[in-house]
Amino acid sequence: MSDHILYRAGYKYQLAEECVFKLAIFPPQPIEMEFIRLSVDGWLTIRSGYAWDGPSGPVVDTTQNMRASLIHDALYQLLRCQYLPAEEKDAADKVFQQICIDDGVNELTAHMYYLGLKLGGKPASAPSNKKPTLKAPWR
Repeated sequence: MSDHILYRAGYKYQLAEECVFKLAIFPPQPIEMEFIRLSVDGWLTIRSGYAWDGPSGPVVDTTQNMRASLIHDALYQLLRCQYLPAEEKDAADKVFQQICIDDGVNELTAHMYYLGLKLGGKPASAPSNKKPTLKAPWR
């Protein structure tokens, strides 16, 4: 029996079933992680159990931006883990904007969200901001 657990903090939501989305982001080779897969033809699969924190900053979590936040967080995780090059950050931010619009956020608000990500989202997509693994009990 283990005398400790390893975990990561900072999540609010957990995906209840697998979701698949078609994106205009095309990696040179398939990306396969435990909870995220991105094919070379832009199919993003996020598996059941994936945890994310919803929209960040001053954005209030709503049903109109939840799907966008899920996809965006998965893409930022691929950026942090360096599966996608840093140049894809803007494409990820534009995906967030478009999905918000598709899900009912008005275009001006979605554009403001995009500008917030463009100006302030770089640290969250940087490899140096990868979530650390924590240990409990800590000894």
